[in-house]
Amino acid sequence: MYARSRKKPLWKLVVDMTPEELVNSAAFRYISDAITKEEALVMLKAKESTKAEREAKVREVGYPAYVTSAGWLGYSDEKIARLTKEAIQAGFNHFKMKVGADLDNDLRRGKIIRSIIDDPQYLPAGHKPRDPNGPDLVGKNAGPTGSVLMIDANQVWDVPQAIEFVKGLEEIKPWFIEEPTAPDDILGHAAIRRALKPYGIGVATGEHAHNRIVFKQLLQAEAIDVCQIDSCRLAGVSEVLSVLLMAAKFGITVCPHAGGVGLCEYVIHLSLIDYIAVSGSMERNVLEFVDHLHEHFIHPCSINKNGRYNVPNHPDEGYSIEMHRSSIEQYEWPHGTYWVNEHPRLKAQAQVQSH
Repeated sequence: MYARSRKKPLWKLVVDMTPEELVNSAAFRYISDAITKEEALVMLKAKESTKAEREAKVREVGYPAYVTSAGWLGYSDEKIARLTKEAIQAGFNHFKMKVGADLDNDLRRGKIIRSIIDDPQYLPAGHKPRDPNGPDLVGKNAGPTGSVLMIDANQVWDVPQAIEFVKGLEEIKPWFIEEPTAPDDILGHAAIRRALKPYGIGVATGEHAHNRIVFKQLLQAEAIDVCQIDSCRLAGVSEVLSVLLMAAKFGITVCPHAGGVGLCEYVIHLSLIDYIAVSGSMERNVLEFVDHLHEHFIHPCSINKNGRYNVPNHPDEGYSIEMHRSSIEQYEWPHGTYWVNEHPRLKAQAQVQSH
């Protein structure tokens, strides 16, 4: 509402704040042992004079994104290969796959994805391989084309299981393992990170970290290589700002979680705030993109031809995942036209089950 009243998308409202205003908008209670208001102010002032340059750059090139679309469990090998090739043609060079059900199956699926993303023949016309040792890719286990593979276990393992399972996937060279164990287990993540460091595999988590204190401890314990904020898990934008400031102080890359309906529309604002006003860097960052149901939003996010988010620019957007009235009228349970006219049998079955 505040952003809309100023006729700015949320990211623009925040990056136009003075360092003092931004610090006063963040939440520092319980985290002063990790970062103080005074430290945050010094960090923000150091970036203030170059904010306009970064804003112009990201408007021109877009914000880096990655896809999970080819990596869902249960897909056939043919579908994995097809979706991976489509993602490459769309300009993406970071790819994520789900793991944790069966090691042999995960290894096979990972090899399929690697065989495609590492092969120059699948690059879009006119695109040359990226330097795997360039500043944006070094340490990410990038293949010969500069493509990066990440893996996500969605909290499935105990700590010793996580270590042994991921060691078994060393051959597919993942940049990181995401959510290897319970999201609240700070020391467990630290143990996994220490054990996997000799294998060149990092640890990422945060989509289920429910407050800034959990993030504080993950950073203090050196438990993560990548910080994954979630726009709806934390207590609003103020708490997100706190985590962005801590991550910048600790030198940890922020790659937000966006694997849910509406999250892509939200988190692009947060990543832009991080880049323009807080960390000053997007070279190593990638923001998750899931191409799913965006057509139902009044202000949908979009991706450019180079696999990057376009910068939201509508003056009435604010920070919104407001849906079209027609979508709500069609799918609202139980009186939407989808249930009443298109799938009355499903509605009847659901009503029987509810009784």
